[in-house]
Amino acid sequence: MDTSTMPVALVTGASRGLGRAVAHALTVRGYRVVADGRDPAALARAAASAPGPGTVTAVPGDQADPAHRRALGEAVRALGRLDAMVACAAALGVAPPPRLEDHPAADLERLFAVNAVAPVAMLARVLPQLEAAGGRVVLMTSDAAVAAYEGWGGYGASKAALELLTAVVAVEHPSLRVYALDPGEMDTAMLRAAMPGEDLSDRAAPDDVAPAVVRLLEGDLPGGRYIAAGMPAVPA
Repeated sequence: MDTSTMPVALVTGASRGLGRAVAHALTVRGYRVVADGRDPAALARAAASAPGPGTVTAVPGDQADPAHRRALGEAVRALGRLDAMVACAAALGVAPPPRLEDHPAADLERLFAVNAVAPVAMLARVLPQLEAAGGRVVLMTSDAAVAAYEGWGGYGASKAALELLTAVVAVEHPSLRVYALDPGEMDTAMLRAAMPGEDLSDRAAPDDVAPAVVRLLEGDLPGGRYIAAGMPAVPA
């Protein structure tokens, strides 16, 4: 099979949760996926279980580490193109999230480094390949970026910063379609850590949210901010 014509996507945070679901959904649609995650074993399992005809190149590491971002960029260049970047990697910080006056400053700095600085720095590294393909970028935001929730000030502020950075990237690079996607609350390890002891069975599963990402990557929606709930999937 000639893989050179297959689209390529970079998906961060692909060892679990929404990132894993997105990577799997894209392999089903024939993408070659460069995937990262902080847990090497979990990332290897996720890559090995990808269900589609596309392939997964697993590059374990922390996106906040410049050396890891270089490794991801090299993996993308090795595939010869990049059609999409989906940034799902994120940090919750102290769990459960504390009130702002109790939030350690070092943890706030880590939240901004992982949730805002790292995705944009990764995007900067692969911009040439994305622009050559007229590619698409999906960066994950949160309702906590636009509303004040007790205990969510640090996480929400880091996502608000990411939203503004996303909007600036869109203005500065009009050849790309750039999206900020609010996936809503999902039954994930992150939300369970944030809300210990709560029943999350009524929250969406990551596999149910992944089609919204596919819709942004393959549909005709203009760049901007979207909420996953109610978004139709692209037809098979």
